[in-house]
Amino acid sequence: MNKLFGVLALGAAVLGGALVIGVQLFVPRQIDVSPAAPIQIDVDAAAQRLSRAIRHRTVSPVDSASQAEFERFHAFLTESFPALHKRLARETVNQHSLLYTWQGTRTELKPILLLAHMDVVPADAEDSPRWRHPPFAGAVAEGYLWGRGAMDDKGSLMASLEAIEWLIKQSYQPGRTIYLAFGHDEETGGHNGAAKIAAQLQARQLQFEYILDEGGNILSGLLKNVSAPVALIGIAEKGYLSLALTAETAGGHSAIPPTDSAIGKLSLALAALSNTPFPSRLSEPTRQMLESLGPHMAWPERFLLANLWLFEPVVRRQLERSPLTNAAIRTTLAPTVITGGTQENVLPSKARAVVNLRLLPGDTTAAVIEQVRKMIADNAITVTPLPTRVEPSPVTPTSSAPFQTLQRTVREIIPEAIVAPGLLVATTDSRHYAALSKNVFRFFPITLRPGDTERYHGIDERISVEDYTRAVRFYVQLIRNSQPSGK
Repeated sequence: MNKLFGVLALGAAVLGGALVIGVQLFVPRQIDVSPAAPIQIDVDAAAQRLSRAIRHRTVSPVDSASQAEFERFHAFLTESFPALHKRLARETVNQHSLLYTWQGTRTELKPILLLAHMDVVPADAEDSPRWRHPPFAGAVAEGYLWGRGAMDDKGSLMASLEAIEWLIKQSYQPGRTIYLAFGHDEETGGHNGAAKIAAQLQARQLQFEYILDEGGNILSGLLKNVSAPVALIGIAEKGYLSLALTAETAGGHSAIPPTDSAIGKLSLALAALSNTPFPSRLSEPTRQMLESLGPHMAWPERFLLANLWLFEPVVRRQLERSPLTNAAIRTTLAPTVITGGTQENVLPSKARAVVNLRLLPGDTTAAVIEQVRKMIADNAITVTPLPTRVEPSPVTPTSSAPFQTLQRTVREIIPEAIVAPGLLVATTDSRHYAALSKNVFRFFPITLRPGDTERYHGIDERISVEDYTRAVRFYVQLIRNSQPSGK
């Protein structure tokens, strides 16, 4: 018995020692840099240009009305950035998308590609009275630029153009060629915009040093136990899949209801999916995020994250408590459309729902479809994939030189921020360009505070004037840092 106690004591000592060593080795991964030299931007003029950009109702999908808006928006860009349009080559792709090329002096170097999109989601007429400022007025008030597209994604588009216009006026000439690709239908899948541009670039046999799209932001007060702002750079994004669930029965009179009506069957199927979430898992981007943030946390979070090999189940249970972090650790499913019935006293013969899934890296659309069928466990429910099926993206390595360039730039422009890689739970145009680079990032340096995440595609979309001008400085510095000499 004494021998057994001795073995147990030794095991406990070894485990305790391993845990302590794990904490001691758990140190910040931030690079030390000096803040960038001030870049003098005409803040009022830049804000007014973004205000005017927001006023263009470039809503997708494109119809006859919005087609004219896109044409007017193209003309507005030419007028607003004369130096850029004199220096850069501009091509129109598939009528409405734009591709710019700023030719560098070092043709042997791989170019970089900056992405954004011109289109925006609609602003529902019934929601307009709830906006503090009209959604397409482009109001500049209370320190913010208000309106549809301010965050998603005209802020990014305009900031990159402002940066290049400024650099050209400073007589700057890049060594590495820079491409700008602006799609016109990202909000409806990007198949007619980004996909067409990507195909054109691929036909030219181009490979890029890195690609940067919208995506991660600077989170302030959104991550528990992290007091500093976090610049979250998306190194991967989730997959996308929508499934139509259909139940069909004989229908009939509501006075004689059967035990298995179409709406009843469909409701049970949706309940089964809601009650059986996909299992949680730390994918590589989320694991790297936790390992980057953990050293900046206090006890006990720092202790747990330093020893994920032992405490991962505990950490996952904590992450499941918030919708924001829960979405980063599992494939999610949400009902988005439901139809069935036309009259109050008639049993419909058919009921249909659409559920939208966002797939964690490592999952596949085929496996997820099969899992949904098993969850429902009812052959009377037809499960049909809708046309858009997107597998989770590859994971960009954080050991790469382009990630270090991006991290350095963020630290130079936003010294107080903790830079961390992460998983983007939405989808972007970048997925269409995956074959063109091994280094694809998703980041736009605006600050999200509690309540701001709902502004994406929601009411009172806005960007602070301070954030916007900082974004312009970010693109200036990123372009400089992406050159071989860093100048």
